[in-house]
Amino acid sequence: MNKIIKVNSASDLLANQFLDKAKGFQQNIELIKVLKSRTFKIGESNVLVRASSEGNRRYFFGINYITVEDIANLDNPFIAFICGSVDRTVIIPAKILFKHLQEISHDRNGEYKISIDKKLNIALTGRNNRIDCSNFINNWGILLSPPVITDERKNTVEESLHSILQGRLIEIGNIRGYDTYCPNKSKTFNEKKLDEITTLTTCPELQFADYNLLRQIDVLWFRNRGNNVVPEYAFEVELSTGVWSGVGRMATLIDYSNVGLYVIANDQRKYKQVISSFPETQNRYKFIANDLLGDLYSSEMNLKELRSDIGL
Repeated sequence: MNKIIKVNSASDLLANQFLDKAKGFQQNIELIKVLKSRTFKIGESNVLVRASSEGNRRYFFGINYITVEDIANLDNPFIAFICGSVDRTVIIPAKILFKHLQEISHDRNGEYKISIDKKLNIALTGRNNRIDCSNFINNWGILLSPPVITDERKNTVEESLHSILQGRLIEIGNIRGYDTYCPNKSKTFNEKKLDEITTLTTCPELQFADYNLLRQIDVLWFRNRGNNVVPEYAFEVELSTGVWSGVGRMATLIDYSNVGLYVIANDQRKYKQVISSFPETQNRYKFIANDLLGDLYSSEMNLKELRSDIGL
């Protein structure tokens, strides 16, 4: 067996067996490196692979909210739960699990405890409450022949992740009480178009900024001050290794000394290389790694839930 995953445990061995079986169907296997989780592109599907080597009556999987949300926002997303054997694998569409997440036990850090019973159904809160997984057990058919996505709707993983990060920035701004704007009208986050979750449908015009550049910035947060709308934060998501045009777009806000300019990226080395091209203003920009933004977003959502629970 060709080891795609370095084997350090029995669970790693099971995951390799699953991927080896996928190869047997003449599917191309590729690790999705821009995601932190162990997610693979298998043919036209994107699959998070989780394995539990132990279990008699139940199998347990710890999984973070951010990870499930990442996967659920990709094209043709699945999660494969390997329950002791590759022949006992639940291949479930990630969107189905994502919709049921709030019915699954979790802690305040957003860690969900996925419990799969001996019949390979996923346990939910409440007596005898389950996700019926009978149609997903060893169902390689839905994974290998997912619904056809037209070229107009098809996204690369990088494009999907770009929209996810924009969506998270918008939601954080909304929670904090800012007016939020995003120029991306067609892309979605958690099955909503990005302009459905922003509070502003059009970008405000500013006296000291080029409007054509301003309205193209990935995410903007504004604050109402009297009769004026004042910019507070600007964000650009940069995932490609090419020219980072977003840094130049945010430069139109340089005259607004109060505005925080943030680059969300997965390559700090590339960030330093690009930002060095702006020696006079580089101290205005700040770098945030993708993972840290995910942690911040999760914390903001958890705090919002806690405030709602205690009514304070």
